[in-house]
Amino acid sequence: MSLRANRVGEQMKKELGAIISQKIKDPRVGFVTVTDVQVTGDLQQAKVYISVLGDKEEKENTLKGLTKAKGFIRTEIGQRIRLRKTPEIIFEFDESIDYGNRIETLLDQIHEEEKGKDH
Repeated sequence: MSLRANRVGEQMKKELGAIISQKIKDPRVGFVTVTDVQVTGDLQQAKVYISVLGDKEEKENTLKGLTKAKGFIRTEIGQRIRLRKTPEIIFEFDESIDYGNRIETLLDQIHEEEKGKDH
């Protein structure tokens, strides 16, 4: 990934957080954290990784709401970041957070079991 794509991704990550929390009025969109933005080297596409608080249904509804607002979000990004062409936005869940939490839970369980054996 080019340095420029990296910089654009970082800028987008910062702006997207503000846009989603302040400008999106869709009631389906819950509490969203933008965890990462991966921009292709040609700056044509941006994969936006999000983490959403809530159950599976709330997460799906948030994704639907964000997808519906994609055009608006892209326009906002275009106004805030000076680029000839604003990248196409693709929203995806950041599975690494769930994965990390799952590992932490398993490690805690192992730790508890080990403590139980010691006594």
